[in-house]
Amino acid sequence: MLRLSGLKLPLDHPAEAMPAAICERLGLAPQGLLRHVVVRRGNDARRKNAILLVYTVDVELVDEAGVLARFAKDQDIRPRPDTDYKFVASAAPGWSGKRPVVIGAGPCGLFAGLILAQMGFRPIILDRGKVVRERTKDTWGLWRRAELNPDSNVQFGEGGAGTFSDGKLYCRVKDPRFLGRKVLEEFVAAGAPDDILTEAHPHIGTFRLVSMVESMRRQIEGLGGEYRWQHRVDELELERQADGTQKLRGLHLADGSFIEADHVVLAVGHSARPTFEMLHRRGVHIEAKPFSIGVRIEHPQSWIDRARYGNCAGHPVLGAAAYSLAHHCANGRTVYSFCMCPGGRVVAATSEEGRVVTNGMSQYSRAEFNANSGLVVGIDPERDYPGGPLAGIELQRHWESMAFVAGGESYHAPGQTVGDFLAGRASTGLGEVIPSYKPGVTMTDLSRCLPEFALEAFREAIPAFGRQIARYDHPDAVMTGVETRTSSPIRITRGKDFQSLNVAGLYPAGEGAGYAGGILSAAIDGIKVAEAVGMSIASD
Repeated sequence: MLRLSGLKLPLDHPAEAMPAAICERLGLAPQGLLRHVVVRRGNDARRKNAILLVYTVDVELVDEAGVLARFAKDQDIRPRPDTDYKFVASAAPGWSGKRPVVIGAGPCGLFAGLILAQMGFRPIILDRGKVVRERTKDTWGLWRRAELNPDSNVQFGEGGAGTFSDGKLYCRVKDPRFLGRKVLEEFVAAGAPDDILTEAHPHIGTFRLVSMVESMRRQIEGLGGEYRWQHRVDELELERQADGTQKLRGLHLADGSFIEADHVVLAVGHSARPTFEMLHRRGVHIEAKPFSIGVRIEHPQSWIDRARYGNCAGHPVLGAAAYSLAHHCANGRTVYSFCMCPGGRVVAATSEEGRVVTNGMSQYSRAEFNANSGLVVGIDPERDYPGGPLAGIELQRHWESMAFVAGGESYHAPGQTVGDFLAGRASTGLGEVIPSYKPGVTMTDLSRCLPEFALEAFREAIPAFGRQIARYDHPDAVMTGVETRTSSPIRITRGKDFQSLNVAGLYPAGEGAGYAGGILSAAIDGIKVAEAVGMSIASD
């Protein structure tokens, strides 16, 4: 088969238009096309009154060699790539070696555990939190009653931080082996809708993610894997080698137990601050890395739909509109939208007492009233937190604590209307836009919980964004603070073998280690690290 990219058809095209368009594009008579399969569908909304659907299709032709020869210089017409996943290692029959351990049950740990189980290595998966149903109850405890469980919340527990998000399943990482396809196929097998295999920007939403991670857990356990919930790793057992490096020998848990292990995948997520502090104390090589801070900004979803799709707003094929924005400011900072959630809500995402953190979440339907997105500014260690590898964590904690105070010390979030923010005055009430954050929003002045350079950058960027998306800078739009967990503030450095630079047997992975940013990229990294572990075990 051949793969044809960039095939454009009108928004409301009939089914028979597809084969006709393929034949026209390839210069074929109808009988030259045997069959076609849609691989991907996106949209081109640059002309709001003439929105086009953009397809990638696999086509089976009578004369594929002839078509390839005629279009040899056309990058949109190529042989269909092999997207099937191929295992790089497997356990020998009856294998009974030392089992690999995965720390963390988020997207990265989930796929590391799944691949190790599918290779026959029967992994042990540890998580400080709870199974997803119990974790959901604890999370709702914060949202509904302002009661925080530091070990079971938006950040910790089965499914990781991605469970309470928009469930976006796309990323910008290079993926020549189509590992992202493996992730999507496993999600579909676990109950995700089939359309995630073809949509250009697939998403799942929280409720579906809950049942999916349960299904994948059952698969891992059926293959001999083992989950241990509410098991927090407090220390590493290390052995110093003759060359000065260290080798991992096991894990000390908070309950006093010990697990002997020499292959450990560290997939703890971007908020495992005590773990980062322990690793630094034990001499594991860590470095500070850039991340971003800011707020969540909310608009009625109908405003965004109209701005993006014009008269086609509300079309069932298009769904709720999203956006992606960036602005380079005069003060040298870059402001950009982050983790945009169409038809969703802003959620309380703290994992530490006395701090407020915001994030965004939506369901598969994306049917709630508001659109929300992170509005964040990039920061870097050299300029903004030069105090060592863990200085970024202290910076996060500082502004999260300030947000807690500004919100009234009750886990309410501080909020401000865009009009008041741009005018430099505190907000005392709301206008047309009602914030969605629970347990509640205290209207105030966000300058109390954001650095001055961020305030300056936002005041320049918001009007600029308003020139790109109508009513983005509407005075009644609401900003809610603070967004600090955009990515990990550290990188646990690793080599080409995916092991820590100075601790053999420790495999830093995913978003917490600084090698991913979102569900799909974290899952892909989990696969890569699991493969490295599997090959190491198989070669022992």
